Amino acid sequence: MLFGAENRVRRWLFGRDLAVWYSPDYRLPLTSLEARTGFAPRRADNAVWFLLERRAIARQNLRTPRRAGYDELSRVHTPELLESLGRAETLARIWNTDAGDVPVDEVMNTVRLACGGTVDAAREVLSPANPRRFGTRALNLLGGFHHARPDVAGGFCPVNDVAIAIAAVRADGFSGRVVVLDLDAHPPDGTAACLQHDRSCFLGSISVADWGPLPGVDETVLAQGAGDAAYLAALDALLARIPKGDLAFVIASGDVLGGDPLGDLGLTLEGCRERDLRVADALLRVPSVWLPGGGYTDDAWRALAGTGLALGIRSRAPIPRRYDPLVARFTAIAQSLAPSDLGRTAEMEIDDVAADLGFSTGERKLWMSFYTAEGIEHALHRYGVLGEIRRLGYGPFRVEIHDESVGQSARLVNAPTGEVLIEVVVERHGDMLYVHWLALRHPRARFSAERPRLPGQDVPGLGLAREMSLLLMRMAVRLGLQGLALRPAAYHFAYAGRDRLHFLDPARQGRFEALVEALRGLPLVDATRAVMEGRVLLNGAPYTWEADEMVKWVEPRAEDRAAIEAEKARCHFELKQA
Repeated sequence: MLFGAENRVRRWLFGRDLAVWYSPDYRLPLTSLEARTGFAPRRADNAVWFLLERRAIARQNLRTPRRAGYDELSRVHTPELLESLGRAETLARIWNTDAGDVPVDEVMNTVRLACGGTVDAAREVLSPANPRRFGTRALNLLGGFHHARPDVAGGFCPVNDVAIAIAAVRADGFSGRVVVLDLDAHPPDGTAACLQHDRSCFLGSISVADWGPLPGVDETVLAQGAGDAAYLAALDALLARIPKGDLAFVIASGDVLGGDPLGDLGLTLEGCRERDLRVADALLRVPSVWLPGGGYTDDAWRALAGTGLALGIRSRAPIPRRYDPLVARFTAIAQSLAPSDLGRTAEMEIDDVAADLGFSTGERKLWMSFYTAEGIEHALHRYGVLGEIRRLGYGPFRVEIHDESVGQSARLVNAPTGEVLIEVVVERHGDMLYVHWLALRHPRARFSAERPRLPGQDVPGLGLAREMSLLLMRMAVRLGLQGLALRPAAYHFAYAGRDRLHFLDPARQGRFEALVEALRGLPLVDATRAVMEGRVLLNGAPYTWEADEMVKWVEPRAEDRAAIEAEKARCHFELKQA
């Protein structure tokens, strides 16, 4: 467990000079990115929220990145490559998504901010104004785009921010030796190509893939799933070989974690933290810039936050498994919102009395007898939802409240076009907030082979399902209800909410968990279609989806784990070929 007072002391001892570069716009506005690749768009958000909350860093440690200029990018990359980055098709290829899902200006804003952060981090750690008793450190929460070559981009890497930063400090007059430790699970092919003519650079790498010789790279290739012991032994050997440097870049990637679909060197989170601490010790007197590189599991943000803990307070303390940074963030925002910010006011209470006495006060429609349309819009703004949707090219917005045949609907509408972007229909069921319908719509996107249509979709989604489910839970709390309930009409709805909601019936939860395990590795759209088309067998018979009630309690309740496991053991699911 991490304690605030202790962390403040450790921060003063180890990390008071640590500069952490971060922007909310580090979240890539690619709505299908996480579903397709496992890359969590909120990785930087999650890490910085955790580090601030646990006082591993302070507000004064934070730096706001600037957009790198094309004059800086052009020191490394060809005009043809930079020109191609203005086309949606190029960016879609780099991130393995559909061109219709790419808001070019906003994606490039994120890329240029990350590059500006890496450049200015290098300049800051080299600044004569910084103390030099130990090497000054900086952590940029987005960057390490090591696959970008001077003339070719790919592998989630549009430009090479490390090479751009080295070129920038060289242009400033820095002539010392640069050490680049690339601890991403993949070889630094792009960085090697970018730095091939800079003889004052050392590039060391530990990876899981052998892509052939990389001239000038000290590369160690380990087997997939090598594990902590083998990895740390290879790291110690690499650290013993590195030359004395005057500036270092460290790509402390999360794709080395066990189970990563694109990496998987078998490391645990503890192994990742030990990696970072050993590298930090080896570079103790060397100014260094740390970058997150890749990471495609739910734990990638924990690896990045762990790098912050290693650099900021030199801590081996684990990040609690039950800690959810988005829940913590939304809870803090909710506590800052007064009821009058969202809905009923004293004036409305007076109006209710007047109406009871027979005086007309004009209709004021309230959602769930509490929220005004303005209050809903204000909440969406404060929780950051409107900002994310605005980056997709929508806005200004308006909120509409309607009575439905069942419950009430609230709709977020793109005012210029009248397009409905969010629609939710809810009502009270006893002491639960019951969700009849939730639609998150991105009309400007399109379905394609990269982004196939899921059952029930008329347009692609906004990529904000997690945020909206947490907002609905915050609503249940504010209304004094005990939880959230819904009936998922198809497999993909239940799968999307599996970490937050559970089937009320333990046996149904057991069957669902067995089904998830049986369909593991299958794309979500294919798994959903297989269930709908009767191609999934349960104990030899075609399985029909059960749209039973799923719940999320405000106050956690004990689940009947024995009954869940018993049903899982009884169920044998298998997929019948189409």
